[in-house]
Amino acid sequence: MKPAHATLGVPKETKTLEGRVALTPDGVREFERAGIEVFVEKDAGAAASISDAEFVAAGATIVPTAADAWSQSMVVKVKEPTEKEFGYLRPDLTLFTYLHLAAYPKVAEALLRQRTTGVAYETVQTEDGALPLLAPMSEVAGRLATQAGAHYLQRPYGGRGVLMGGAPGVRPAKVVVIGAGNVGWNSARIAAGMEAEVVLLDKNLDRLRFIDQIEKGRIMTLASNRGAIERSVLDADLVIGAVLVAGARAPVVVTEEMVKTMKRGAVMVDVAIDQGGCIETMRETTHTDPVYEKHGVIHYAVGNMPGAVPNTSTYALTNATLRYQLQLAIHGARGAAERDAAMALGVNTVGGSLTNKPSAEALGRDFVEPLVALRVSN
Repeated sequence: MKPAHATLGVPKETKTLEGRVALTPDGVREFERAGIEVFVEKDAGAAASISDAEFVAAGATIVPTAADAWSQSMVVKVKEPTEKEFGYLRPDLTLFTYLHLAAYPKVAEALLRQRTTGVAYETVQTEDGALPLLAPMSEVAGRLATQAGAHYLQRPYGGRGVLMGGAPGVRPAKVVVIGAGNVGWNSARIAAGMEAEVVLLDKNLDRLRFIDQIEKGRIMTLASNRGAIERSVLDADLVIGAVLVAGARAPVVVTEEMVKTMKRGAVMVDVAIDQGGCIETMRETTHTDPVYEKHGVIHYAVGNMPGAVPNTSTYALTNATLRYQLQLAIHGARGAAERDAAMALGVNTVGGSLTNKPSAEALGRDFVEPLVALRVSN
C-alpha cells in the first residue's frame, strides 16, 4: 500500500533550550521500511546526543534549513510551533506534535488560519482513558519537578535552606503534590526516595488506594478538596502542581490567597503550566530564566521541563510516539482516525475547524467532530 505521506520532515526544535528531537535513528529505519523518506534538519538531534551521521546511517537525508524539513507532506515535532514557525504552516501539511492549544491560543489561531491538520500527542487517548503519548513525558517531568524543587530550596538559589531528607534529629522537607496521575506519582516517589515527608492529594480515591497499596505508607495520601489543599500548602516546603484535564486548560487548585499563607522561601513547581497552570500566581518561564519570587515564594514554571534532559526524554517519547507516527504517515489523518478512535481524539485542527472539544470550549470556539471535518476536507 502506498503511504498517504511519502515524505516526513523532522525540524530542529526552536523553543528555548529545547533539546529533544521527534524521531530517533531507529525510528528513521521504520519509516524507511514503510517506504517513507525522512528529511532531518541539520543538528536536530545534537542536543539529545544524536548526530547527523547516525540519522544518515539509518537512512535519513540531512537538510540544511528548517524550511526544507517543514516542506515535507508530514512533519513531526516535540513542542508546539513557535511564532517563527507559523509561516511554515499550510493546508496540505499534517503536523504531529504536542500542541496544548488551550494554553497557547496563538498556536490554535495559526493552525486554523492556515487550515493545517494538527494532531496532538497529548490528546491521543485510548478507550480506558490512558494518554499513551503524554505518559512518558509526564513521568520525566514529574521526576524533574522534585529535582528542581530540591535545588531551589537551597538558600543560594533563593529557598528556605531546607534539605529534602533532613538530617538525623532534624525534620525533613514537607513536599505536597497535588494530582496523583503520572506526573504527581512520579514526583511523590522521587521525593519519598529523597526521604522527604510527602503528601499526595487527588480526587480519585481508587487511584489513592492503589498508590497507598504500592507505596506501603511511604507517601501519605489525602482526598483532594479546597480545605485539604489549604491546610497542606500552609506548612509545605515544596508544592508541586500536577493537575491535568486532557486537552483543556488546567483548573486552578492553589489560589493566590493560599500562596500568601506559605512559608517564606518555600518553592512551588507547576508542571501543568503548559496547560495554563494549576497555581494562580504562576506564569510560564524558560530554562534560561526558570524562577521568580512572588509573596516570598519561589515559583518554577518551565513549559518544557523534559527538554532539560533531552537524551533521556527523546528516547522515552519516541518509544511511545513511533507507532502512532507511522500510522498517521501510512494512512493519513482520516485513515488513521477511522481505524483508531485514539487517533481520532488526537486530531485537533482540520481545514480551519477546531476538532478537539475541550480545546474548543477553553478557547470559546465552535467544535467540529474530527471525522466529520476530515471527510469534508478530503
